[in-house]
Amino acid sequence: MTMDSTFLDGPAVPGQEPAVQRICARVAGPGVHVASLPLGGVQVWLDDPGHRWRHYHRMARELRLAGWHTETGPDRLLLLGWSAVCLSHRVRMLGAALTGRLADFDRTAFTAVMVATRLRHEGFPAADLPGEVEAHCAEDLRWPARLADLDGLERCSSLEPLRLRLAQVAGLEAKVGRRCAEHLALASKVARMVAGGAGPARTHAAGEAGPPARARAAGPRAGLTERMVCVSVPNVAESAVTAR
Repeated sequence: MTMDSTFLDGPAVPGQEPAVQRICARVAGPGVHVASLPLGGVQVWLDDPGHRWRHYHRMARELRLAGWHTETGPDRLLLLGWSAVCLSHRVRMLGAALTGRLADFDRTAFTAVMVATRLRHEGFPAADLPGEVEAHCAEDLRWPARLADLDGLERCSSLEPLRLRLAQVAGLEAKVGRRCAEHLALASKVARMVAGGAGPARTHAAGEAGPPARARAAGPRAGLTERMVCVSVPNVAESAVTAR
C-alpha cells in the first residue's frame, strides 16, 4: 500500500458516507453501496460486476479529487481518510478552474445559445427553458455537481497540516461556487432572451452569491451574448410564434 505521510486521521467524520455515496453514484450510477470501516474510513462496492474495475478507478479519481486517500481492491474501493497530497491536488485543480474554464464566460454564453435554440426548435416549453439550459451548463462546468456532492460534510482534522489544507480548499471552493453562480446566471439570462423573455429571472437564495460584481464587470461579454442571440433567434414576436 502506498500512502502519503499524513493521510490517516481517525474515524469517519459526520456526513462522510452520504458525500461518498453521492460522488460514486454520480460516476457509476445506481447500485453503489457505502459502509463505514471499523477503524475509520469507508468501503465502497458495486452490485453490478460489469465494468467494475473501470468504475472503481473512476470513483477513486473523483474521491481523490475531493481530497481523500483511496485504495482500489479486486472487489471494493477503500477510502482511508484525508490526504495532504490529494488536498494539494484539489487546491491546484480549483485554481486551474478559476483561471481556465470558469474564466471563459463567452463559452458559457455560446453553449447556452446553442442549447436554448435547439430546445426551442424542438418545441421545448419556453417557461422551462432557463432551468433546462442552466442544468446543461452546470454539467458542462462540472464544478457545481462536485461542490454539491460535499454538502453537509464536516471537513476537519486533528492534524495541523491537514487543517491548513482544508482551510485553503474551503476558501477556493467558495470562489469557485460564486463563479459557477455567475456562469449559471448568464446561462439563464441567455435562455430567457432566446425564449423571447419568457420565464422568471433566476433568483438566489439567501447567502448565495447573487449576480455579483464579476457579472457586472462582464459587460462586454453580455453584449457578445446579445449579438449571438440576435443571430440565433428569428426576429418574430413570441405572441406570433404562440399563435402559430
